[in-house]
Amino acid sequence: MQNLKTDVQEAIEHMPGIMPDHWIREQALNHGMIDPFVEKQTAEGKISYGLSSYGYDSRCSNEFKIFTNVDNAIVDPKNFTSDSFVDRKTDVCIIPPNSFVLTRSVEYFRIPKDVLVVCLGKSTYARCGLIVNVTPLEPGWEGHVTLEISNSTPLPAKVYANEGVAQFLFFKGSSGCEVSYADRAGKYMGQQGVTLPKIKK
Repeated sequence: MQNLKTDVQEAIEHMPGIMPDHWIREQALNHGMIDPFVEKQTAEGKISYGLSSYGYDSRCSNEFKIFTNVDNAIVDPKNFTSDSFVDRKTDVCIIPPNSFVLTRSVEYFRIPKDVLVVCLGKSTYARCGLIVNVTPLEPGWEGHVTLEISNSTPLPAKVYANEGVAQFLFFKGSSGCEVSYADRAGKYMGQQGVTLPKIKK
C-alpha cells in the first residue's frame, strides 16, 4: 500500500503543467525558444517585459497596422484586404476609439512539439480598456506573434513599442503530439512581421 502511495505521489509530482522560469530560461538560451530573450523582468519607467515566475512578458514592435474604414471596406477573414489598415512605424501608436491595431512581438518564438503556449494581455493595458486577443501558439509553430490590440474605450489610446504587451504561458503535454503545426504546414508557420489573416488554399 505504501509503495502504491509513493508511486502516485511521484506521478503527481511529475505531471506536466505550466512551466516555471528556469525551464523557460533553459529552452530560450539553449534551444532558441524565445529570441531575443530577457532573463529578468524589466519595468523601470516602462510596461514590464521579460521572464516572470511562470511565463514570459513579450514586447510589441514599432510596426503597427491601424484599422480604418475610410474606404467603407467589409472585413472578410476569407478575403482580407490591407486597404482596411494604415501602416505606421512609431514608438507610440494611437489607437482610435472603438478600433484596433495589429502589431507583432519583438521576440521570435520556436515552440517545442510537446508544448502549447497561451497568450494573455497584460493587466496594465486591460485596466485602460485595451484588450489583447487571447491566442494559442501551437506545438511546433515558430515565428513572430501577430497581436491584435482592441481599444474598447470611446477615447484614443496609446500603445508603447518595445515595452510589454502580452504574457505567454507555457504548458507542457504528457508527450509530444502526433502531428505538430510544422508537420501540417500551418498557414502562419514561420511568419515574420505583422501578418494579416489568410486561409489555406
